[in-house]
Amino acid sequence: MSVPVESKEPSRVKAMFGEISRRYDLLNHILSLNLDAGWRRRAASAACPEPGLRVLDLCGGTGDLSVALARGSAPPSLVVCCDFSHPMLGRAAPKFVREGLDGRCVAVEGDALRLPFRDGTFDAVTVGFGVRNLADMAAGFREILRVLAPGGRLVVLEFSRPAGPVLSRIYAFYLKTVVPRLGDGASGRRGPYVYLARTIGDFPEPDLLAGMIREAGFSAVGWQSLTGGIVCVHTALKG
Repeated sequence: MSVPVESKEPSRVKAMFGEISRRYDLLNHILSLNLDAGWRRRAASAACPEPGLRVLDLCGGTGDLSVALARGSAPPSLVVCCDFSHPMLGRAAPKFVREGLDGRCVAVEGDALRLPFRDGTFDAVTVGFGVRNLADMAAGFREILRVLAPGGRLVVLEFSRPAGPVLSRIYAFYLKTVVPRLGDGASGRRGPYVYLARTIGDFPEPDLLAGMIREAGFSAVGWQSLTGGIVCVHTALKG
């Protein structure tokens, strides 16, 4: 059985992530050729320039970015892994215990467009491979701005598209052909990785995403390309 996801309608996206939660981590490592761990470390480093911060890991899923944050060179005092998929969070909480991080990492179920936190709660917000799944990305950025303290930092880790012609062609083939076949096959579900590959391919270029972040009210917006432009770490500040 599978849940068809033809749009970003929240109930369908939530059901899809619930279906693939069991093999989500494994497939992330396989499909990224195990590069995803390094990408998360770079995002964690960008989010926490100093220790003791309060960090919201939004769309945190199974908690891998939360672990990278807590294990970073400037560890936060608190990491809140927030996601609207109960099955995904059900894998994050035991992971925090296994890693010995349950004292600093907590899992909270919540919708990115209606966050269950007061204004100015967090010093930093990270979103790893999640903003492209939001039904309203602009509203999501505004909600992030609301829960950030003045001077707080936003870090978005997302897929992009390589600029070089050779890598670009290889990447396009991999995204269109390999990711859906391998992902859907290994997950035992038909459709989720077709959807995920499509959202990657349709995602705005870095400069366009930077413009959306600025329009939401952020300042000092920038980005850094990693692995030939396959992913980008976007950063911004709440003025």
